[in-house]
Amino acid sequence: MIIFGEKYNFIKLEYEKIKKIFTKIEHIQYKDLNSEEVISRIKNLAIKDKFKLIVLNTKAVFPAEITQYLTNLGLKGAKYITIECFLEEYLHKYYIPENNIDLSFLEHIKPYSKWQYFQKRVIDYFGIFLLFFFAWPVMLYSIYRIKKESQGGPILFKQKRVGLNGKEFECTKFRSMYANLGYSNPYTQKDDPRIFPWGKIMRKTRIDELPQMINILKGEMHLIGPRAEWNELVQKYEKEIPYYNERHLIAPGITGWAQVNYPYGANMEDARQKLMYDLYYIKHWNIGLELKIAWMTVMTVVAGKGV
Repeated sequence: MIIFGEKYNFIKLEYEKIKKIFTKIEHIQYKDLNSEEVISRIKNLAIKDKFKLIVLNTKAVFPAEITQYLTNLGLKGAKYITIECFLEEYLHKYYIPENNIDLSFLEHIKPYSKWQYFQKRVIDYFGIFLLFFFAWPVMLYSIYRIKKESQGGPILFKQKRVGLNGKEFECTKFRSMYANLGYSNPYTQKDDPRIFPWGKIMRKTRIDELPQMINILKGEMHLIGPRAEWNELVQKYEKEIPYYNERHLIAPGITGWAQVNYPYGANMEDARQKLMYDLYYIKHWNIGLELKIAWMTVMTVVAGKGV
């Protein structure tokens, strides 16, 4: 595979996924080369390594010579694809530009239809019935451990989160941090001293999310959907990512496509990356994707890879 340009910067996690599909990956920086040099580099790589895919990852307008050469490669069996299509087809995320000038990319991001919403609610009720049936002993044990380790304070932690259509609701979770330490830092750090021992286990296995079944029954959340973010964090994200509110076209979920594909967010760039997965989920929602997320969540819990 040849990656042509630097419009989108792939992160380490994405390279690991791509290398499972393409054994050889080469980069060509278009901005520092003229047309002849670009064509020469592509030709050499195509002959030497028999590349079959060229990813057009550049903001620049191609000169006629390069366009003609790429067209000829297409006739010979090579495939070229835009970075937007590549991210959707191979990494299952929806590209969002770094600037907010052209928002035409959002025209395919729409809320659920009535039929889709009905299917979602059926999945919600069936899912939390199964979840509660198997999880109630763990929930009772968690209550015991929280009382024992957390140095006082409530069992449940309630916080304002942003949900459907940007409306705030009170999200309920098992408390995983010591009482009265403050939560001024919205991001949880590695080996965060605010988290008591059982709290660490709950966060890794996502047991702390189980009380959100109450929010699902109230219609404030789905079993699967974008993460329900803290209202103060959302205000920050909206200033830096003007299209961030698109994820609120649907209600948030306990687990979701972004949660099973990307690690816990620790900065603004992480929020942008997770938004790409959320938008892909909204655009491509179907029962198959829903079941895949459920299975990946189970595997994440079993492996203890939650955060």
